[in-house]
Amino acid sequence: MDYETLKFIWWILIGVLLIGFAITDGFDMGVGILLRMIGKTDMDRRIMINTVGPHWEGNQVWFVTAGGAIFAAWPMVYAAAFSGLYAALIITLCALFFRPVGFDYRSKIDDPRWRNLWDWGLTIGGLVPALIFGVAFGNLMLGLPFELDDLLRASYHGSFWALLKPFALICGLLSVAMIAMQGGAWLQLKTQGLLLLRAQRATQLCALAVIGLFILAGIWLLLGIDGMQITDIKPLGDKLTPLMKTVTYGNGGWQDNFQHYPLLWAIPLLSILMAAATWLLSRGESPLTFLTSSLTVTTIILTAGIALFPFVMPSSRNPDISLTLWDATSSELTLGLMFAAAVIFVPIILLYTLWCYRKMFGRVTREYIEENSHSSY
Repeated sequence: MDYETLKFIWWILIGVLLIGFAITDGFDMGVGILLRMIGKTDMDRRIMINTVGPHWEGNQVWFVTAGGAIFAAWPMVYAAAFSGLYAALIITLCALFFRPVGFDYRSKIDDPRWRNLWDWGLTIGGLVPALIFGVAFGNLMLGLPFELDDLLRASYHGSFWALLKPFALICGLLSVAMIAMQGGAWLQLKTQGLLLLRAQRATQLCALAVIGLFILAGIWLLLGIDGMQITDIKPLGDKLTPLMKTVTYGNGGWQDNFQHYPLLWAIPLLSILMAAATWLLSRGESPLTFLTSSLTVTTIILTAGIALFPFVMPSSRNPDISLTLWDATSSELTLGLMFAAAVIFVPIILLYTLWCYRKMFGRVTREYIEENSHSSY
């Protein structure tokens, strides 16, 4: 397998890991976002937490694996991101810390104030990462203010507050709505009674928000934001040197791939259709709701990935040094060894995960919580 093919494969694999994280750990965080919105009593919230309790640690592996894959496959991207987005990443990690301690400590003391504190912690652990991940994707579309010196060392020329641009905040709200919708769809599979009805209403509202925010972000991107295009690659001798390219800004930049391959427009259209299907199915008790919600998450992420391709981390200060999947990757040997490991271990992890979901399938009831009060969350 040649080097260029390996680069493209790892772009796909990292995308798969991010989608896996958004679908699985997404419903964990979504339940956290909805915890205080639809969980009216302590028993409601215990039921909600126990729907994700057996799975959240395994689901978080997708996030850890995606971070490790970016470090190994795109080390320049990893370095530039941590130098420039350090504050945002630290805030995300601090918010994620609330999840393990919240799951483990909430049930230790039977005191309303204690449990209320950890309920807020779980809500923060779901809401803040979802918001920051969306803001980060929005800023990728706008370009990040970083440069590279002659030794390809990154220097960042912005601040955390500069990331909070209107378009990026729209993307952040879209991410929150999408993750909350995923959590609501999961609760429809795992709850019953009044809690199920509240989950249905929450999923419907989130699905409508996803449709509105996705269309708004799309129109804004098409009409008001200049995208990037590689217009020339500069050879040095008989080899192509990293980053030796010419990048131009243009209003059609992020539409370029869609214009070259019109069939790709079906993906953002499918995002809207799947969100509409999620809204419609949430009016009943269809198990397909979780499927359509997951497809909505998948196609929204694919839409962003296709728009950016081949850019991974665009630079607003110097577009020519924007990092792409062609010039910011590890060596051919590294990508090859990682690919061999992924071919072996990713299917094993996936099969084990599916087995866990199958064994623990079923609704969590009040009776189950009361009978297993010492082992439940």
